Amino acid sequence: MRSSRSARTKALGRHPFAHRGLHGEGRIENSRAAFLAAIAAGHGIELDVQLSGDDAAMVFHDARLDRLTDDKGALLDRDAATLAAVRIKGTDEGIPTLAEILALIGGQVPVLIEIKAPRRTIGPLCRAVAGALDTYPGKAGIMSFNPGVARWFARERPETLRGLVVTEEHKQGLRGRIERTLSLAWAKPDFLAYDIRDLPSRFAAAARRCGLPVFTWTVRSPAALEIAAAHADQIIYELPVRP
Repeated sequence: MRSSRSARTKALGRHPFAHRGLHGEGRIENSRAAFLAAIAAGHGIELDVQLSGDDAAMVFHDARLDRLTDDKGALLDRDAATLAAVRIKGTDEGIPTLAEILALIGGQVPVLIEIKAPRRTIGPLCRAVAGALDTYPGKAGIMSFNPGVARWFARERPETLRGLVVTEEHKQGLRGRIERTLSLAWAKPDFLAYDIRDLPSRFAAAARRCGLPVFTWTVRSPAALEIAAAHADQIIYELPVRP
């Protein structure tokens, strides 16, 4: 079973992942245009999901609408139908559901789904993501800073590949090492998604020695690309880097 999961994780991370889709050059993050550009490049897609007011998984990075739309307020205060009518800045696109974006991708490239669940109440968003993935034919994995998310999938959808997102920012020293160790034990992930700013990292290196792949985010420069090549198994990148 472990060898099968390892093979699936390796297949998931065979190609670089475009962070929030291949955005830039006029394409907005987490937009259909950015996802189509990543598909055209033959690269995987990393995207973010937030919970709507009616418990739908929406493809959007921020908890609030202010930065990326001309509207304001918390995304959680709107239902999916209302969010579909909120225009993403510079586009004629509304905020899509995860199911809509998975249908767009259609298994053409691997997908990493970052579940934005900073609170303890993670069930509704995890269930929404799991429901969207239940019939998805392509390679996909979930990941989150919250170790409870991976723990939920280990219990409720054990077949789903799961990752733990890690940053050491503001978490140096003994307390940070203990927190990372406990999170790793609790999450039981198939891979780590590690902050490039922290590499090389003793914690990440130990995980790799134990057979846990390390994907690293967000690679934006040739210097970061060199660090990733030495200390990680795959990159999550943004332009101007072109893997």
